[in-house]
Amino acid sequence: MNVDNEIARRKTFAVIAHPDSGKTTLTEKLLLFGGAIQTAGAVKSNKVKKTTASDFMEIEKQRGISVATSVMSFEYNSRLINILDTPGHKDFAEDTYRTLTAVDSVILVIDCVKGVEEQTEKLMEVCRMRDTPVQVFINKMDRDGRDPYDLIEEVEEKLGIQVFPVTWPVGIGKEFKGVWHLQDHQMTAFTAGSAGEELKVFRDKESEELTNFIGNTFAQQLDEDLDFLNELYDEFDQEAYLNGQLAPVFFGSAINNFGVQELLDYFLKIAPSPFARPTQARMVEPLEKKFTGFVFKIHANLDPKHRDRIAFLRICSGVFKRNTFYMHTRINKKLRFSNPTSFMASKKSIVDVAFPGDVVGLYDAGNFKIGDTLTEGEELFFKGIPSFSPEIFKEVVNRDPMKSKQLDKGIRQLSDEGVAQLFIHPVGQRKILGTVGPLQFEVIQHRLLGEYGAKMDFQPLNYYKACWIRSDKLEAMAEFKKRKHQHVVKDKDENDVFLADSAWILKVCREDFPDIRFYTTSEFKVDLMAG
Repeated sequence: MNVDNEIARRKTFAVIAHPDSGKTTLTEKLLLFGGAIQTAGAVKSNKVKKTTASDFMEIEKQRGISVATSVMSFEYNSRLINILDTPGHKDFAEDTYRTLTAVDSVILVIDCVKGVEEQTEKLMEVCRMRDTPVQVFINKMDRDGRDPYDLIEEVEEKLGIQVFPVTWPVGIGKEFKGVWHLQDHQMTAFTAGSAGEELKVFRDKESEELTNFIGNTFAQQLDEDLDFLNELYDEFDQEAYLNGQLAPVFFGSAINNFGVQELLDYFLKIAPSPFARPTQARMVEPLEKKFTGFVFKIHANLDPKHRDRIAFLRICSGVFKRNTFYMHTRINKKLRFSNPTSFMASKKSIVDVAFPGDVVGLYDAGNFKIGDTLTEGEELFFKGIPSFSPEIFKEVVNRDPMKSKQLDKGIRQLSDEGVAQLFIHPVGQRKILGTVGPLQFEVIQHRLLGEYGAKMDFQPLNYYKACWIRSDKLEAMAEFKKRKHQHVVKDKDENDVFLADSAWILKVCREDFPDIRFYTTSEFKVDLMAG
């Protein structure tokens, strides 16, 4: 077993996009090319009864949206590919942000009709924070959409990244004829409904056969486009791509399986293998001999029949081995895992060894929280996996006192997953949930009833922001908690949190209590552990 070769052949990436851009459909077609599935499913369809492999939760199948990150692995052309399909909806953005800490690159999907949308910009901001390499797939070219020049200009202006077109569309909408590969110097012909069939390829731009297929007008336009693009764009700069400064762009139609092959083949050529990751103490390199990894996601009831709880672990260095003891650095305890799993969404298989870049599922009896680190003994804590202050707050109202234990268990497990943040008010142990968006509350209510049999409602609360509070002076903290006792709660890890009514109230508190530090993310926990 050559560990260096195993690391080099791994490609771990996320597919990200604004809702309804075709992100999950593209993921399905990538799996189809990799032979991981035999038939691509439909996100929303009256005709196709098979649902997508990545949307496996019942509410995802009903609503036709992704509400949780799913992990899928497959082999393709001697490479091991790990795809993380993320939620596009802004209400589940925090799950996507955490997932981006566990990947080495991303494919960003853009709808050619709508162009760059608000959530696309927010996701790109997270990529820029980490200099994550990005490839762009402009989807739905078989629909009447925006001019391709306008689209790539908008990508550069709104997303703050230079582009490098690898394929270029010939026509659009009903007149969509196919794409020209600027580096392979050939055109792949588009035929609606041709998914799964071998597509016709034209290798001579001047051929009469190509002109007859696309027509004189499009042949002339293609000549002009290629002259302009070849003059405008130099050779592809691999280093700029790896530094997150340059994005290769592809055009196609995921629903028709068109343009996906070009995207996947180019991705394998340029996408990075696993790279170094920061901890509170040092950078961890993938080629280090000793194992390290971190938990970026937890999912309860992945299989509702078995009521299991899975922690998703990104391996950062060394070799992870089944039935080996590893140190859980937060709780300073050695743990062993007899059934680590690899994934095809909700389907799992046992793995004996795994390498940097891999994502393995660990059956969890409640030991893990998002951000936890496993090592062979070194005290490390990986950075960059924060919880953000929620924007909407609601109190939990139990509608079935006979199911109080189930409700409490369900809320705690869902908060451990990161679906929502749980705060406990000391008066009456009232449970308050905080989320980024309203759809999360619908998911929570749906899952509590379906997975735990707990009936509940929500009572809206008018809070502006949750701030984790710290102070080096015990007297100052005691005085603050005494004066603001109605607004000080505990999070699920027993940290003190101040629920501010408004931005003005928070500003006044900062001024009145200069010895209190107010944090709007939970990143302070890593700093505390480091200290």
